[in-house]
Amino acid sequence: MKTVKFFYGHTTYDLEVPDDTPVLTSNVDQLASDKNGLEIVRAAMMNPIDSPRLSELAKGKPDCVIIISDHTRPVPSQDILPVMIEELRTGNPDIKITLLVSTGFHRPTTIDELRSKLGDALYEEFKDDIIVHDAHDPSKNAKVGVLPSGPDCIIDKVALDTSLLVAEGFIEAHFFAGFSGGRKSILPGVADAVTVMGNHCSKFIDSPYARTGILDKNPIHEDMLAAARMAKLAFICNVVIDEDKKTVAAFAGNFETAHRKGCDFISDYVVVKPQPADIVITTNGGYPLDQNAYQSPKGMTAGEATVKDGGVIIMLASCMDGTGGDFFYHIIADEPTIEDAYQKFLATEQNDTAPDQWCSQILARIVRKYKVIFVADPDQQEMIEGLKMTYAPDLDTAYKMAREIKGEDASLTCIPNGISVVVRE
Repeated sequence: MKTVKFFYGHTTYDLEVPDDTPVLTSNVDQLASDKNGLEIVRAAMMNPIDSPRLSELAKGKPDCVIIISDHTRPVPSQDILPVMIEELRTGNPDIKITLLVSTGFHRPTTIDELRSKLGDALYEEFKDDIIVHDAHDPSKNAKVGVLPSGPDCIIDKVALDTSLLVAEGFIEAHFFAGFSGGRKSILPGVADAVTVMGNHCSKFIDSPYARTGILDKNPIHEDMLAAARMAKLAFICNVVIDEDKKTVAAFAGNFETAHRKGCDFISDYVVVKPQPADIVITTNGGYPLDQNAYQSPKGMTAGEATVKDGGVIIMLASCMDGTGGDFFYHIIADEPTIEDAYQKFLATEQNDTAPDQWCSQILARIVRKYKVIFVADPDQQEMIEGLKMTYAPDLDTAYKMAREIKGEDASLTCIPNGISVVVRE
């Protein structure tokens, strides 16, 4: 027997399984470096891809906006931002720097979360120059064009009004945009709700190209690229992190080509072959991505890619923050069945996309086909059941329930971190 550790909140759940049980993990940990995160980022910033150095871009610019990630992303900002700020001030010591938090459709990031993300020194230096994006306040956003698919491209005025727009971020597999990072700092990061909903429409979510690890022909990705061009995103620094959320690689420069190089790089480490099983256990990688149910379809798609027809997916996510969005919850909870909800999604026109419909649609796609047992904090049971899933208080209970459904001899595949892998042939 062997012990498999599954990420959950700030800890792990352990499960004893037979030695021959497949465990799908990324190989990012093979990227161990003798350099620390700051050194890795600095090396990338000194040699940007298809771009002048940031210090060159800063010359003659009175101000700069750095788009930073919000509380739901484990971006190691304390590795990235000091080097970006150093480069900006090398090019222009007097440049005014504003940090714009790319919340997308998430709740606003709190002061405590910002302090934790930035560290005390950076937070104290920039606390009066931090702006949290609000996708739902039209007065704070402005139209800059039209996306290829038709919706207006409306972006935060803070991003549009600066003389130099840059972004930090990290690259990992994403369940419908292909990969995170790069152009996602703009859309959905600092885009208006109208733009996000048009880009995340049911037709695009239903596309076979809008899947984990796919960029080419992905309609969501193509809209995102267009938005970043319209917003004049001039420079990015994106990192790759290991299972301990430590920086192991960095890619800086042009937002398209530097990002693509980072995606190609990480693909060599995160793509794993499916190991079909009756029961699949997956997670959202622990904190911060398992804070709410809204994020949970990300880890669930990894299980979806390897579970057998009629199988059981056990999903682990603490959901300490609850649903992550009332719209996300009620789109499913207010329908009599999961099939009713799913068909309603497919019938929704692009301009009528509802907030958070995309995550609900993916969740419904999975739940309508497989039995999903969801392990979350005890006070979230009613919420999990409202989403048409089966609640379990812990992993041992969930696994016992799954074996009662599929039999004691049911096959098992383990995915300790469903966010970190791309499961495909």
